[in-house]
This record gives sequence, structure tokens and C-alpha cells, in this order.
Amino acid sequence: MFSGIVETMAKVVAVKEDQGNKHFTLSCPFVKELKIDQSVSHNGVCLTVVDLTEDTYTVTAIKETLLKSNLGLLKPGDEVNVERSMKPDALLDGHIVQGHVDQTAVCTSVEEADGSWYYTFEYEQTGDNVTVEKGSVAVNGVSLTVVNSKEGSFQVAIIPYTYEHTNFHTFKKGTVVNLEFDIVGKYIAKLMKTYR
Repeated sequence: MFSGIVETMAKVVAVKEDQGNKHFTLSCPFVKELKIDQSVSHNGVCLTVVDLTEDTYTVTAIKETLLKSNLGLLKPGDEVNVERSMKPDALLDGHIVQGHVDQTAVCTSVEEADGSWYYTFEYEQTGDNVTVEKGSVAVNGVSLTVVNSKEGSFQVAIIPYTYEHTNFHTFKKGTVVNLEFDIVGKYIAKLMKTYR
């Protein structure tokens, strides 16, 4: 489990295709602290460390993950938001993020707002994947508060710290991002369907 508070950005060093899978080799400041079998969130996707060197680590994304996320678009040099899994005694600064991306969305607008930024995202509304005003959503693994929630779209407001310390500073119109909708909201939506 993760909190959606990105620790740092990792840089993609290499991408290797292996049948329907892709192996991503990355570098980041906490490489020396990683262990084989450890879970790390990459743009919101929980992946397992399968190999380590002195200054890089490798994770594998299977076909299902590549179909539901933006990881298949990654190339060497790209920046990826990374977060190690939460410790049981840690403060939950963001919200409950499972690392199970629901689907992708497309950035349709980036507006600067006197020191902050508004990003608008559109997504295909399916099943229980909905946002609510002032609710939580994870965009590329970043825990954010929804503003201007509409059917199939929403906005988030980004402070300068988040802009500079996540890959949000690379987003432009047309950028594909990963979405993980709030797990509590998904359970409530499913229960409501059952009782209707």
C-alpha cells in the first residue's frame, strides 16, 4: 500500500521487451536502499524489484499492466514518479493508494494560475471509476484533491512543490497519465448498485 506522496523521480535508463512484458531499468536516489522483491510505485503502478546493480534497479511490467497504464509509453530518459510502500507505523499524509491503476486519462489542459497550476484530465468513465468534488484521486501515483468534477473529467490544482518534485512539470495537452480512483469511493459505488 502507498500514500500517494511521491518520494522522488526515477529516470528510465533502459527498456527491454520480453515477449508481452517490458523490463524497465531505472536510477533514483534510494537505489542502494532497495532489495529484490520490494514493491515500488512507478507512476502509481506497484512493481516488484527483480534486479539490482550499484546504481540501477529493474522492474517488470506484464502485458495486463502495460494495457491499463502509461508504462508502455516510457522510453530512456523519461522521469517516473516513485514511492516505496508504506510502513505500518507511518503517517498517512495522502490517501490510501493501492498501486493498482484503474485506467489512463489524457491531459486536456494546463493552466497557470498565479503560482499554481490547474490540470484537466478526461477519461472514459467505466464501472465504478468516478470522481467527486474534493475527493481523492491518484494521478501518476500522486495523491490529489479533485476540483471541478464532471462526468468523464476532472481538474486538480498543483502547488509549486508538487510541480517541481513530480513529473507534473512535463505534462502538456495530450499527455497520457495513470489514474487510480479512491478505493473507498469504488466500494460505495458498488454497494449503491447492489442496493438499487
